[in-house]
Amino acid sequence: MRITRSKRVIIPLAGAAAVALALSACTGDAPASSGGTSAAGCEDYADYGTFSGSPTVNIYGTIVDIEADQLNQSWADFEKCTGITIKYEGSQEFETQINVRAQGGNPPDLAIFPQPGLLASMVAGGYIKTPAKSVEDNVDANWSADWKKYGTVDGTFYAAPLMASVKGYIWYSPTFFSDNGYTVPTTLDELTSLTAKIAADGKAKPWCAGFASGEASGWPGTDWIEDTVLRQAGPDVYDKWVTNDVKFTDPQITKAFDYVGNILKNPAYVNAGFGDVTSINSTTFQDAGLPILQDQCAMMHQASFYEAQWPEGTKVAPDGDVYGFLMPPAKAGDPQAVTGGGEMVGAFKTSDEITAVQTYLSSALWANNRVSIGGVISANKGLDPNNAKSPLAVDSIKILQDPNTTFRFDASDLMPAAVGSNSFWKGIVNWINGDSTQTVTEFIQSTWPQQ
Repeated sequence: MRITRSKRVIIPLAGAAAVALALSACTGDAPASSGGTSAAGCEDYADYGTFSGSPTVNIYGTIVDIEADQLNQSWADFEKCTGITIKYEGSQEFETQINVRAQGGNPPDLAIFPQPGLLASMVAGGYIKTPAKSVEDNVDANWSADWKKYGTVDGTFYAAPLMASVKGYIWYSPTFFSDNGYTVPTTLDELTSLTAKIAADGKAKPWCAGFASGEASGWPGTDWIEDTVLRQAGPDVYDKWVTNDVKFTDPQITKAFDYVGNILKNPAYVNAGFGDVTSINSTTFQDAGLPILQDQCAMMHQASFYEAQWPEGTKVAPDGDVYGFLMPPAKAGDPQAVTGGGEMVGAFKTSDEITAVQTYLSSALWANNRVSIGGVISANKGLDPNNAKSPLAVDSIKILQDPNTTFRFDASDLMPAAVGSNSFWKGIVNWINGDSTQTVTEFIQSTWPQQ
């Protein structure tokens, strides 16, 4: 991997000292190695070059709090070895503010898009630059064709995948389950029966939930619906729903709303430690699962990345403080299909240092560095699952890397932004606040962009 741009050649660290003088003689520039270091420990970063003057690359995304700290840690060695400073800004208002910043002429250098649909809208606006060949080469080497497709718009590749998640996990306390004779359900009917039994026993509420996420509030509820559609209606219907060939008002979609509503809108089943049904909308998704640790609730639906939200020292394992099982299939014997999410890294500007950072983030090196820190996973094929910090994370990576897995990207993330990151989220909030399934699905459908 050799990263080049028309303005300047970036010499790999390997052999840089031998050619620095020749380079400066030919170009009139000072050697590029003054910003980074070729010291021991930087060998893995040789291909990214070294930069003088400590250039800064600004990255904007939705990742905040402890996960943002871990993200900064994941590129600390890259910064040291290349001389590039990466300045990351996380915001729960990303989906709105990235439009404001792009339209106002003040975009970041790179953005971490959690929705392919939002990326596509930025491409349509002419804001996103096509990346250097080194980025696409990394994606071709390390990612499946489906994952590359999520960063491709109208046949042109724009953004490399970053992290990933397996959605549809139901987090629980193994000790609470075993002490009370509860077993992990194998079908959706069994999940319904388990919910009713826990409520009848009265030792804890069956569920806790939280849909608050700033301007993105409601998205955890869309995950519930998407997981249920995929299991009840199957992948073909799911795919047609994403493209509006199956409407939100279709009985196959409203059936999923009703299944989830029978759980989340039942005051006997929720919302342990927080309040009534409507408290779901005021409880952050980060806090939603914490009552499990106090045996206040038995289960909480959230993706694999929720592992990073458990307090330090929490053991995530089948015999630990908490663990997760995948939302079961609709019927016994059905293949286990999973939904998932991830991020795409798109560039609003071009420069040598932006190319270096974007290339690093698309590499197996970065994936292994980040996953080794803990709390997240990736679908990068060069990732060693054993670098993950918990059995659940290891299993999640293997699910993503298994070619036999029926995997579908989060539907709301694939839908047009006007629906997927707007009316679908708002509709879920209204639904939890008391609106009917019919009212909400008709509202969401009415916002689908006209062809």
